[in-house]
Amino acid sequence: MTTRNKLTVLIAAVLALAAVATAAVLHASARADRRGQARPGGPAVTEGTVRLGSGGHRMVFRNMAWGPHRDELATTPVAAPSGPRTATATGLKCLRFYASSGTGICLQAVHGALTDTYRATVLDASLHEKAHYPVPGIPSRARVSPSGRYAAWTAFVGGDSYAGTDFSTRAAILDTSTGRLTASLEAYRVIKDGHPYRAADVNFWGVTFAADDRHFYATLATGGKTYLVRGDLRARTVTTLHANVECPSLSPDGTRIAYKKRVPGLPADAPWRLYVLDLATFHETPLAETRSVDDQAVWSDDGHVTYALPGDYGADLYTVPADGSGAPHRLLTAGVSPAYL
Repeated sequence: MTTRNKLTVLIAAVLALAAVATAAVLHASARADRRGQARPGGPAVTEGTVRLGSGGHRMVFRNMAWGPHRDELATTPVAAPSGPRTATATGLKCLRFYASSGTGICLQAVHGALTDTYRATVLDASLHEKAHYPVPGIPSRARVSPSGRYAAWTAFVGGDSYAGTDFSTRAAILDTSTGRLTASLEAYRVIKDGHPYRAADVNFWGVTFAADDRHFYATLATGGKTYLVRGDLRARTVTTLHANVECPSLSPDGTRIAYKKRVPGLPADAPWRLYVLDLATFHETPLAETRSVDDQAVWSDDGHVTYALPGDYGADLYTVPADGSGAPHRLLTAGVSPAYL
């Protein structure tokens, strides 16, 4: 075979492979569209104005309902969460979201030609971007302090699940008033069991803020164990308080922590139960939700917590009393990352 003929065969082979790849992509896209269309009867979503400021007692969340507003921020009245929802007219999409006092944090995917990158976008009360910062991996948690001054986010930088041991996280805290960013809580000094502590395997995730704009709580993992830590933004320290605490969430009155706890005997891929920890006595109360919850719960008020569980559209939101009584109740379908305004 001549060199020219070989080149012709090679070009034909390349074009054939390209055609196969294009057909495969189109087939996958069509199949995804069919999956989306195969979920009729989902929550009604209309386009409108979503604000993080005044306007009644409302809940803002990431809408998971199939349709043109999937992954966009949506809002419903707290008194009627399962009713029609209003999606933002800006088309803002978030993987994780939280807001307080007119400040929002939206963790987003930035789609590239070969790979996705991620960023944390700070929003004002009208959902306009104020600033954005790179996120080093897949976003998993987001919080804003009660005053709106501080924002925090956590990302996976290795592995893709808290359930196993093969993962690494980065937890960042931003002062939205000055733009000062602590890209990783690993820069803070650790006080463990009353003594300074250093280890190569230190990991942080799941920040939650106190109302004083100085203190916060988070999860510290090291030596195969997890701990609740109390952080000091001025001293740049974190101090261990209690073992086996993940994804803490501070109650509005500042007295209790809702969290997920690993319970012996449960499956390795579903090891958690929801608990509430009294910060004065360190008494643990198991909540009535008996399913494994892989989420950072949100307090809707001083007596209830809200959290996500897998659903037909990706995730649904549930609520349960924070004192261990009652039973879990589904608030709404096709939603995740709620913030109560």
